[in-house]
Amino acid sequence: QVQLVESGGGSVQPGGSLRLSCSVSGTIFRAYDMGWYRQAPGKQRDMVATITRGGSTTSATSVKGRFTISRDNAKNTVYLQMNSLKPEDTAVYYCNADLTTTWFDGRSLYWGQGTQVTVSA
Repeated sequence: QVQLVESGGGSVQPGGSLRLSCSVSGTIFRAYDMGWYRQAPGKQRDMVATITRGGSTTSATSVKGRFTISRDNAKNTVYLQMNSLKPEDTAVYYCNADLTTTWFDGRSLYWGQGTQVTVSA
């Protein structure tokens, strides 16, 4: 059974930094694209940043220059370094992973349970 566990969320003042981690555990053959999404109260879940297995990244315009996504393939872990945080970054942050559990299975998308990030003075 595959599980994604996020950590590193919390409360921070504007201008501060946080680093989120998401570890994938269970029976995994290969993890492909991984990403971070966020959902603020009353809003839809939006993409924050994604990263391919080879390290190519995309990020939302609102976080460019402030957030950096990275991954460790050996640890099946994806990270999100968040700097210069703003109140509008407040949301529940979710990670996901597109992966296979055996060599003959197709790819499936898994989600973590989410971690709260609150930015306020």
